[in-house]
Amino acid sequence: MADTAQTAAPANSAPANAQRRYEVRRADLPLSCPTPEMALWNSHPRVYLPILKQGGEAMCPYCGAHYQLVD
Repeated sequence: MADTAQTAAPANSAPANAQRRYEVRRADLPLSCPTPEMALWNSHPRVYLPILKQGGEAMCPYCGAHYQLVD
């Protein structure tokens, strides 16, 4: 029997990598993919993206998600 505690996503998390484009705000920094709100259990390792150093846009090297700073 599988251990559901290790396979179930936390109740308050969003699906990981469900979109290809995300808008983020300065209040969301530091930026990581997946974000803290996303379920990490079914995604790639968390990577921090230097969005400010890259002119307000960043792309995840694992999943290709594009993040854009909107404020």
